[in-house]
Amino acid sequence: MSKIAICPGSFDPITFGHVDIIQRGANVFDEVYVVVLNNSAKQSLFTVEERMDLIRRATAHIPNVKVDSFQGLTVDYAKSVSANAIIRGLRAVSDFEYEMQGTSMNRLLNNQVETFFIMTKNQYSFLSSSIVKEVAKYGGDISLLVPEVVIEAMKEKFHLI
Repeated sequence: MSKIAICPGSFDPITFGHVDIIQRGANVFDEVYVVVLNNSAKQSLFTVEERMDLIRRATAHIPNVKVDSFQGLTVDYAKSVSANAIIRGLRAVSDFEYEMQGTSMNRLLNNQVETFFIMTKNQYSFLSSSIVKEVAKYGGDISLLVPEVVIEAMKEKFHLI
């Protein structure tokens, strides 16, 4: 039986912090589905399709990663791909408090799916997609924060080329 995990998030855009968590999850699980959430409550810079493309390109070096999207409950998506695990990255205590609520609800909805928290590397503990967008919007250097494919996409979005 394969060990299959999902790594859900908005990934608007994917950062080196995300790539690190995905890579480390892929070292543990046979397959990792990186799943773009289509959260209508959030104003996204990139479309779901653009985010999926950026993720595919940023994780092309990780052979056991698949990229998909969904709307709805995370545990329902996990069931649809026979995943028994959810991977979540943690940067700080504040992340833990938020993630604990989601994990508790997911366990209530489907106790067959376990959540695994992976602590980010210290160099990414401050990093968020929101920070990246803010810096990029004003032409700041984001080369230590995101893969090259994201830099090019952000330059295009913000008309910096």
